[in-house]
Amino acid sequence: MRSEHLRWTGVCCALLAVLLTGLVAARWGPLLSYDDQVARDLHASAVTHPGVTHLMRVLTDWVWDPLTMRGLGAAACVWLWLRGDRRRARRIAAAVVMALAVQHGLKALVGRERPVWPDPVDSAHFAAYPSGHAMTAATVCALMLWLLPRRAPAGLVGTAWALAAVSVLGVGFTRLYLGVHWFSDVLGGWLLGMALAALAIGFRCACSGRSPASPRADHPVR
Repeated sequence: MRSEHLRWTGVCCALLAVLLTGLVAARWGPLLSYDDQVARDLHASAVTHPGVTHLMRVLTDWVWDPLTMRGLGAAACVWLWLRGDRRRARRIAAAVVMALAVQHGLKALVGRERPVWPDPVDSAHFAAYPSGHAMTAATVCALMLWLLPRRAPAGLVGTAWALAAVSVLGVGFTRLYLGVHWFSDVLGGWLLGMALAALAIGFRCACSGRSPASPRADHPVR
């Protein structure tokens, strides 16, 4: 994908996130009604299917936890740094740190309460909007796809995209199923995460004058 397309994707996701944040902050009735209906339906399933609920907790607390995702980003930064690709290492580090800052800033600004249940199956701290799990997964997974070699085998590329999609969508579902987030929290996290990743990658490419999949500028091919 060309850098200008990435930048436009990032801008569009950011604008949609701003619109959604405004609707959440204004407590727009249709959105709140939809959030409530989704939350009630999934919570009813979580209460009656303890085995599935346990699996959701394992996935959300260990496999797709924000610390796990940030650790993946940190490992990628170290790997790139050791290979001499320090520009991309710094770009990934900046995007992950920015995601953390934006997440906590919006939580404090919006101050949305999480769903409250008489029979909760899980618990979470801090404000609800946006979902930190969804935002971190979207940011890190998009950045990891950026690191795929230009001539990577089609099978590897397909597997990487499938894993990224399952991780991003899956972690959002776990947060909803466990009753600790509203649907708009997860959607906001996805939009913000994709915006940050797309803008970070697009800006990097614009500065270096190359496409995301072209060889590194740090070490030209001889």
